[in-house]
Amino acid sequence: MTMALAAALTLAGCSSGSGGKKAEESAGDVSAGKASTPRMTIAMVTHAPSGDTFWDTIRKGAEAAAAKDNVKLIYSNDENAGDQANLVQNAIDQKVDGIAVTLAKPDALKDVVVKAEKAGIPVVGLNAGLGVWKRQGLLSFFGQDESVSGEALGSKLNGTGAKHALCVIQTQGDVNLQERCDGVKKTFSGTTDTLYVNGTDMPSVKSTITAKLKQDSSIDEVVTLGAPIALTATQSVSESGSKAKVATFDLNKALVSAIEEGTIQFAVDQQPFLQGYLAVDSLWLYKTNGNFSGGGQQPVLTGPAFVDKSNVEAVARFAAKGTR
Repeated sequence: MTMALAAALTLAGCSSGSGGKKAEESAGDVSAGKASTPRMTIAMVTHAPSGDTFWDTIRKGAEAAAAKDNVKLIYSNDENAGDQANLVQNAIDQKVDGIAVTLAKPDALKDVVVKAEKAGIPVVGLNAGLGVWKRQGLLSFFGQDESVSGEALGSKLNGTGAKHALCVIQTQGDVNLQERCDGVKKTFSGTTDTLYVNGTDMPSVKSTITAKLKQDSSIDEVVTLGAPIALTATQSVSESGSKAKVATFDLNKALVSAIEEGTIQFAVDQQPFLQGYLAVDSLWLYKTNGNFSGGGQQPVLTGPAFVDKSNVEAVARFAAKGTR
């Protein structure tokens, strides 16, 4: 799918956990012309926590596809699974033409996804839910295999000389995050411990990691599962006097700069912009041409790929625009 530079286009949508607060966001400068197909409305409902810039990148991808496809995008998010289900119900009540949803806690979303399908609304998954999307009847899924990405990171650590890794999970019960740490533990030849923190409270995250590093000086690698947690972990390493290094999953602009500076070793990139873009574009293609991305049988994988000192310069210019 070719993407070319185009002028920014603002789209009205919902933001915040309430799902009712409207905002206008720029679609960025990535799109591919504009379709002449009839206007349709697509809802994207994610489990994004407030303030996590990773999700801003997913949203920018969705907005770019919406701009190209003549789609009105309604975006809403809530990290509480029950409230996220309510946002999907809101989309059903609005009789949207399609729904893109993340399934971080799939059991909580199962019933409302069935309601959407019974209402004749096509549903695709993105980012979270690779293990359940077919079972729950979704048309397609866009994301990475979190177990595979965790195994890849664990294998990469074997080449760094690390012996004792601490895997930090910022949301307990999130299947994606647990699969990442489980994957690391499976392939990393050293010891892997798990630490749970409250990802919505960064001062608490910093103090919890700091305390753990002070308690156990044998920890020589901190593995985080998101860019904001990684950046906070570097502060914990400094404050604790630890010699541990930090590696992470997922990127944002500041994280890319940290890799350039050497304070972060590397990151696993799942290309969130692409996830948002393909989720919206796939619904447009399904509605206008009956297409099934992945044939309705296989997920469309957007990762994992590593960003480190060897290739960070090539990624940085896109990260500066908020699209990587």
